[in-house]
Amino acid sequence: MTPDNPRQWLLLIHQIPPKPDALRVKIWRRLQQLGAVAIKQSVYAMPLSEQSREDLSWTLKEIVDGGGDGSISEARFVEGLTDDQIISLFQNARKSDYEKVLQDANLLLADWSSQESDPQNPAARGPAQLSRLQRRLDELAAIDFFQTPQRATAELLLRKLGNLLSGKSSAGPTAEEGVGDLRGKTWVTRENLFVDRLACGWLIRRFVDPTAAFRFVPTPQYSPEPGEIRFDMFDGEYTHEGDLCTFEAMIQRLRIEDRALVPMAEIVHDIDLKDGKYGRSETDGFNALLTGLVASQPGDEERMVQGFRLFEPLYAYFHRKKRD
Repeated sequence: MTPDNPRQWLLLIHQIPPKPDALRVKIWRRLQQLGAVAIKQSVYAMPLSEQSREDLSWTLKEIVDGGGDGSISEARFVEGLTDDQIISLFQNARKSDYEKVLQDANLLLADWSSQESDPQNPAARGPAQLSRLQRRLDELAAIDFFQTPQRATAELLLRKLGNLLSGKSSAGPTAEEGVGDLRGKTWVTRENLFVDRLACGWLIRRFVDPTAAFRFVPTPQYSPEPGEIRFDMFDGEYTHEGDLCTFEAMIQRLRIEDRALVPMAEIVHDIDLKDGKYGRSETDGFNALLTGLVASQPGDEERMVQGFRLFEPLYAYFHRKKRD
């Protein structure tokens, strides 16, 4: 988004009587359900669309009927708050929502993957549990206006649960392989890169092919062309396997023996899967750096380049630390 071509927004500016509290809580919940974000006290933004206009109009009516007042405006931000900063507010709001879905889905995955549990057993109520998670995900996707990175991870995880429920395997080829004929390929993954895909891209460039080309596609499913390899995608050649994120699975499948990759994989795993499996002290700080990268670099090409510059010093840190 350039300053010469600012995005258009809808703003709801309102004033609600301090009493009764019920009206204030009701309107706050209503705005959360719509996916609106607060940019200042009593000022909420939504992307300009007819659906947003209708939703905010009904909300304003509720405010006025409850004794408050307000207005709805179309706006462009030309100084101060930027469009990218507003988009980050939307993505951060959805990020926390998706993380709750990921936590519940990972608990379900661990339960269904254990030998003590059979998701196909009617007593386990597997279909009802998965349906509840899918409904929550669909509700979030409807208000995820800017493709929050955690959304695709949640979609992949729910597909994996669906495969477990139906008795199918969701993993790609599982045989171990070395680097072999992987040089000169185009590596395809989903748009809106975050931790797992950035880590995989760094791994490919550093250990597989220093000149590897990447392609970013808008959907989780994609039919590859000759010479293309998919990663961190549904049915991809390299993707999540069991409780492994794609970065972990790729290291294992490519048989890359480097002890510095072990703690890196643990950090990527905990950020990507949100299961707190390893709890390394470096995880929160690295997650903050990656979140800042996403906020500052909306384009995937530049995000991948900058991501390499974060993973390389992390690798150097653990490579040196293992010798200390």
